[in-house]
This record gives sequence, structure tokens and C-alpha cells, in this order.
Amino acid sequence: MIQNLLHTPEGVRDIYGKEYLKKLTIEEKLRSKFLSYGYEDIQTPTFEYFDVFSREIGTTPAKDLYKFFDKEGETLVLRPDFTPSIARCAAKYFMEDSIPLRFCYCGNTFSNTSELQGKLKEVTQLGVECIGDDTVYADAEMIHMVIEALLHTGLTHFQVSIGQVEYFKGLCEEAGLSEDTINALRECISSKNYYAAEDMLYRANVKDELRNQILTTTSMFGNIEALKEAKKSVKNARSIKAIENLENLYEVLSLYGTEQYVSFDLSMLSKFNYYTGIIFKVYTYGIGDAIVKGGRYDNLLSHFGKNASAVGFAAVVDDILEALSRQKIEIKLPQCKEIMFYNEKNYADVLKEAQKKRKEGILVEMRRKEV
Repeated sequence: MIQNLLHTPEGVRDIYGKEYLKKLTIEEKLRSKFLSYGYEDIQTPTFEYFDVFSREIGTTPAKDLYKFFDKEGETLVLRPDFTPSIARCAAKYFMEDSIPLRFCYCGNTFSNTSELQGKLKEVTQLGVECIGDDTVYADAEMIHMVIEALLHTGLTHFQVSIGQVEYFKGLCEEAGLSEDTINALRECISSKNYYAAEDMLYRANVKDELRNQILTTTSMFGNIEALKEAKKSVKNARSIKAIENLENLYEVLSLYGTEQYVSFDLSMLSKFNYYTGIIFKVYTYGIGDAIVKGGRYDNLLSHFGKNASAVGFAAVVDDILEALSRQKIEIKLPQCKEIMFYNEKNYADVLKEAQKKRKEGILVEMRRKEV
């Protein structure tokens, strides 16, 4: 029984000492970059009403949520994702605001799934949301801010992979696919499962040329030249407009001078159905999943009564720490504490000196030492 009390549940862990100090240091480095772009801190509840993360909103599936009830019988969930919470908050307190809102946040998210393959079910995320700006300039600022923030942590070898969900939606619309088929196909394309996607399109009686066009999406990734090739092969206006959006984004990113960190992937899709335009993920060595995920979600706030475009991202602090460790990148920590020993005879003198140093900003631990 005592043994069980000493262990944490599967998917969560304790973090303390120097490791926790490293985590706090990385959080502050990320946050300082977000604030430098004019974003303001916001804090939302750790748990929300179930409806905030409902299927209609397009967030985490219900089976992957930690659900419980309050004393009134209302269903509550631990947040799996910050974006719907920020959207709810913005709609409640900033309904009439037309000037773009810029929020940054830090907190833990929770995923109740057995498919994490050793990953944590509780992770710390830092992210930003820009609400009320539908321009490519907002998209570019978001991606450049990710790059600057990661460089500030010490990472240098990473890639921002950018997709556009409208490209895929345009092809599906042209093929006349049902919503259920589109959702199933999205999973196949995203995981680059060519054969499953091919079988699905055969069963949906999609014409050969269009079927091949959808299937080649799984290999449409690379630099700006790959986008130009994709643009030549597609015919529907919706998909062409999506590629043009990415081309415009690349032009703005070139002004920032960080386009070398960027690549494009038209097969990139997300489990979150609320994304409406660009989506992006950041990958680095030593981590099997993206350390940053984000994108544009222009329809999400309308579910909460506010018609406003938005774009944002979330960085997973735990994965960034792991990447820094595996790449052997040192995290410069704040000053170490100074230990001052005392006994009954010299306690007053040591205390006086310790208090003086603390006023000077020096970290001091007083430790008893037997004579």
C-alpha cells in the first residue's frame, strides 16, 4: 500500500531541483520573446465545461478527455488544448473589440489516451494567440516568432514545416467526398498511409486523375519550388488559392530573413478540425513528435459568439527540454545559491550577513553546522 502511494499515475511525473530550474529557465526565455512582440499574459482555468471542447468545435475527441462532474452534475474536463479556452475568454470579455488581441499563456494540458507511446499525459505548453488579424503578415509574424523563441532557448537545428488545410479541402470538394470520408482520409494523408488512402478513394469512386492528385499530396513537401510544382498540377480554385497563400507567406518570411528554417508540406493536416488555413509544426533532432504546433482558425470564435479570425501556436516545454538535452546544448541557469553555515554562537552574525546579501540579490541558504 505504501509503495503505491510513492508512485505517480502513468503518464505524469515529478520534476524538481536542477531539472525544474532548467524548465523554468526555458519557459522564461520563450515568454520573454512573446512579450517582446506585444503579447500580453492571460490565464484560463485548468478545467472547463465539456462543451468548450465539444466535437462541433473540432478539438480533442471526447474519448481522450479527462472528464468529471461537479456537484451540480455538470460535465467538466481538464483542458487538453488551450486554444478553445482562449477563444471562449476572448468572446466573453472582448466581444466588441475590433483591434487585434494578442495573448500569451503558460500552463499544463492533459491528454487521456493510451496511444502516447511513452509520452506524458500532462505537459507544459507556452503559446500565443493573435485574434482579429486575418492577414498573411500575422501568419508570418507567428512563424518568425516561433523561430526567434526557439533560437533564444539555444536550439539551432530545427525546421518549421508549413501546410495549408484549404489545399486538401479543395481537392476533397472537387471529388465530392462526404464529411465522414474526408475525416477518415485526413488521417491517412496526415500519416502518409498511401495504400489506405488509395483504397478509400477507390471505394468512393473518385476519377483516376483526381484520385492520383489527392494521393500525390502525400509526397508534396519541400521548398518553395515544390509549391510551384504543386500549383501546376492542381485545377480547382480553392486549392490554387491555398498555394498562393503559402507563396505570399514565404515572401513575407523572406523579409524577416528566416526562410531557411521553413519548408512546406501539403500533406500536413491536424487532428484539430478547427484549423482553416495555414498549419505548421516544428521538428528537431532527438524528438519523435513536433515540439511546436499551430495554425490559423478563423471560424473557432464564432462558436462562442464572436466573429473574428485568429492564428496561434503552442510550444511543448517538456519536449524542448528533451531536445536540448539530447543535442547536448547547455542551458545557462541563474546564479547558484550561496550556503552560509552557522551554529548557536555565531547565528546572529551569520544572519546579519545573509540578510545583507539577500538585499543585494544574492541567493543565500543558511545551514546549521554542529560545532
